[in-house]
Amino acid sequence: MLFLRQMMTVAAKDLRSELRTKEALNASLSFALVILLLFSFAFDPSSDTTREISGGLLWLVFAFAGALILNRSFARELENDCLDALIASPVPGPALFLGKVVANYVLLLGIEVVCLPVFGIFYNVSWAQQPLWLALVMILASWGVSVVGTVFSALTVNLRLRELMLPMLVYPMLIPCLMAAMQLTTPLLAGQPVQGDLLAWLRMLIGFDIIFTSLAVVLIDTVLIG
Repeated sequence: MLFLRQMMTVAAKDLRSELRTKEALNASLSFALVILLLFSFAFDPSSDTTREISGGLLWLVFAFAGALILNRSFARELENDCLDALIASPVPGPALFLGKVVANYVLLLGIEVVCLPVFGIFYNVSWAQQPLWLALVMILASWGVSVVGTVFSALTVNLRLRELMLPMLVYPMLIPCLMAAMQLTTPLLAGQPVQGDLLAWLRMLIGFDIIFTSLAVVLIDTVLIG
């Protein structure tokens, strides 16, 4: 219970800080909408090819926009040595880490919920045909992105070029997660349920979340303290 309370305290602190300044939130949302608009000019919304790659387009936008949120996760703690104070506090490393993951997860889901209807309008896609399955895929994939991104945000926080290094490190690690999300989202946008071969991609997404969450919780003390 104490662990959960500490984790939620860190998450609430980060969410309040972000909602007060809206630095990462505004940048991420603006970036996602601009990318969606540019992609809509590059691809014909009425063509079958665009519908076949719709899942890939959607998750590329989410991944690019998510990097802006994840980059600020630990960077906002650098002022006034707040990060050192957090590490030295009685809050254990896993609780600190998971609190930041939850905050990033909530922000990322918020961006996705706003962008999904815009995506449906720009690309003439009915995203509400399989809403429960689509919501499940977004929940699982967003958690994977948040976990991996938060770990590397902690790893690169003291680097001078962290804005450049974070995407370079995170995206290769996210390939299995994003690939599974793309493979599942495209048929879901076409109205197909998750069955047959698609269940393997769903299991892959669940396995990715479990494995990387476990590894991150075990290694976070080493990442934070060195």
